[in-house]
Amino acid sequence: MNPPDHTSQEQDRIRAVYQQWLASERVSAYAWHRPDVLEQSAARLRVAGQMLAATVGADLAHARVVDVGCGSGGFLRQLIDWGADPARLAGTEYQPERLALARQRTAPGVYWHLGDLDFAGDGSVTLAVANTVFSSILEPDARSRLAAEMWRIVMPGGWCMVFDFRYNNPNNAEVKRVRRRELAAWWPGQECRYRTLLLAPPVARRLGHAPHLVSALLTACVPALRSHFVYMVRKPG
Repeated sequence: MNPPDHTSQEQDRIRAVYQQWLASERVSAYAWHRPDVLEQSAARLRVAGQMLAATVGADLAHARVVDVGCGSGGFLRQLIDWGADPARLAGTEYQPERLALARQRTAPGVYWHLGDLDFAGDGSVTLAVANTVFSSILEPDARSRLAAEMWRIVMPGGWCMVFDFRYNNPNNAEVKRVRRRELAAWWPGQECRYRTLLLAPPVARRLGHAPHLVSALLTACVPALRSHFVYMVRKPG
């Protein structure tokens, strides 16, 4: 008898959770036009842009990037706006519906892949990105395997980049925070950067119609209220 494929089981669980999430009313809490969502999207792009410019470089035209769990392609579209060449970008996804949206909404030339990172060769990319992907993976071994695959495809001197949760959500058992020590164990690079950001969503939603200065001051002055992080690590070589 063959041993159970825990990676496949975890992928099936994530697909089911996402489908259930789409069918629920919770999706309205993340509508793009909500004041708290607009504010947090701007903050996230500001931090990501600063970190990319300081690591990969301000000129993204020659960067080869793979966005792991790319969803509907939003981050890759942002990279294109910042000067990346669509022909040097790739996005992977397990949800075919989201990948179809990515193809529809994004400039021609991006390579879209349904499934794992098996299409990418060793050391073939400048930057491997995972946005709120690891927190969706509850099984530790599955997390480690994905991290190893990202490390495999990054060229020496290239970077891994993660945007994810610092804290568990007591109302959502289907996500699990990513600890800093996990990041260090996955990717043993000496050059790394870690920044916390974003006012915790429950607080941000309550302040959605308050003056922007209120949430900005809380975010700046109370680091414990920052719910997310961006981490970048450089592969030696």
